[in-house]
Amino acid sequence: MEKKSAVRITWLGHSAFRIVSPGGKTLIIDPWLKNNPSCPQEMKVLSKADLLLLTHGHFDHFEDALEIARSLGPKVVANFEICQYLEREGVKETRPMNKGGTQSIEGIPITMVPASHTSSIQAGDDILPGGEAVGFVLTFEDGFRLYDTGDTTVFGDMKLIAELYRPELVILPIGDLFTMGPREAAMACRLLRPRRVIPAHYGTFPPLTGRPQQLRELTSDLPEMEIVALKPGETWTA
Repeated sequence: MEKKSAVRITWLGHSAFRIVSPGGKTLIIDPWLKNNPSCPQEMKVLSKADLLLLTHGHFDHFEDALEIARSLGPKVVANFEICQYLEREGVKETRPMNKGGTQSIEGIPITMVPASHTSSIQAGDDILPGGEAVGFVLTFEDGFRLYDTGDTTVFGDMKLIAELYRPELVILPIGDLFTMGPREAAMACRLLRPRRVIPAHYGTFPPLTGRPQQLRELTSDLPEMEIVALKPGETWTA
């Protein structure tokens, strides 16, 4: 019988997620909310965040991070460069790390893994270095393991990530143009072999043309894997 988890995952649109752990901790990943056209109006302002995870500095993952860090006081997990920027802006609770490292925060081990993408931070009229883009593997209190790839294309070391961490659920971008599209995402599924995949980073703008149904069709030979296509604002329990 399949083991159930109490991890609750809410898609806030684009690549933003709110995750509530079995122990009641609220994690926010890549908060682009107020100017995100796919984020439901009632979810554009958050009331709680114990952990804030940032995969890279592009506006559509980072724009609301500073305000959330200041107003809600979460522990912020990001690469060293992004944490330096946030500290310069007065954020106290940063938890910098780099690829290959693991740290346990609020009882949740967080591993930073590679992503194949760029990163920068827009600060007013300036474009600042944002280190390198990353993904996160999260191990929750009940042992359930989730891999959020962040923005990326498929890369061969996903097979190593699968062998090392064996994530049960993977959050994958499928929109194309700025990340992988369904064809590349299907290859990522073959490398990672998760039980379930949540598609992200699609439908927000017209050029992001990839859709979950395309990914389903391209992975029809993986009947043991489920595509969990959430609507913005919808919550799924693992």
